[in-house]
Amino acid sequence: MPQPLQFGTGSLVYLQGDSAEKVFLLQTGTISLVYQDIETAEDVHDSVQPGEFFGVKSALGRFPREENAIVLQDSTIMAFTVPEFEGMVMKNTRIIMKILKVFSNQLRRIHKQTSVLTATEEKNPETGLFNIGDYFLTNKRYALAISSFSRYLTYYPSGRNAALAAKKLEIAMAALNPQGDRSGAAAPVPFAVPGPSARIVKEEIVTDSAKAYYNAISLISQEKYQSAYVAFKKIADSGADAEYAAKSAFEMGRCLYFLNRYEDCIRYFSGMISKYPRHPELEDTLYFIGQSHEKSSRKEQAAVFYKKVISMISDEGNGTRVRAVSALKALGA
Repeated sequence: MPQPLQFGTGSLVYLQGDSAEKVFLLQTGTISLVYQDIETAEDVHDSVQPGEFFGVKSALGRFPREENAIVLQDSTIMAFTVPEFEGMVMKNTRIIMKILKVFSNQLRRIHKQTSVLTATEEKNPETGLFNIGDYFLTNKRYALAISSFSRYLTYYPSGRNAALAAKKLEIAMAALNPQGDRSGAAAPVPFAVPGPSARIVKEEIVTDSAKAYYNAISLISQEKYQSAYVAFKKIADSGADAEYAAKSAFEMGRCLYFLNRYEDCIRYFSGMISKYPRHPELEDTLYFIGQSHEKSSRKEQAAVFYKKVISMISDEGNGTRVRAVSALKALGA
């Protein structure tokens, strides 16, 4: 019989892409399931209430998790293997009806979203083509994003989204640049916009947000972590530059760690993952969560995060992976 598991506020039950071997039942507390809306490509937060199951589809279907499961309030959770869950369900038809109701609601929501997308594309093919490119870029399917934005600029060189499409095309092309870093954030490069009047488009690199960001980085190098935290928070809160807002969000968590505020670091980084589930520094974020657990004498939880980092990075020479492997060995795990 499964034993109840305790999860603190801000911790993670599982991450998108994890292998799915368990079905979970929330006994007390609140869980948020965070996934991407197929219509808007924005994050959706679904709450799990006590008495509800979650992680069912992926476990029964034997495919990776489709969402992040984040603890919003201290929670007690029962974890069932698939055979245990199937055996319990066969003995209780009310559970079957409850699960069918959840699946039915999800299917209706998906049908509504796909219908809206289809209708939008039929009414306005220009907007539809741009949205397709934006969807692929958001999901880091860069080759498809390049194809979509290139077609947009070919068919609608003077379209209302032409300038933005050109900028997003540059971002996608830079992400595929083999000289870029592991996060795909290569330096911007000039490119020719396809169409009747090909031209070179360049993006201004140095912005006020960039200057403020690197000034804050300088504060970290001087070990002025509290001042750096305030500076990064100002950038993140302004929202003037999405790229540097996301970068600053990560650095805020690092500052909390360097200030030895380990519990705050765990809660903050867990919230950041909820807001930026595809953050380019996700592996480093998980490593710092693991370090914070270790500093708080929770070695088993630290090991879970180190193992997750290792599983996410195949390059054995990657610095974050090397640090996670070393930390795991030091724990004797």
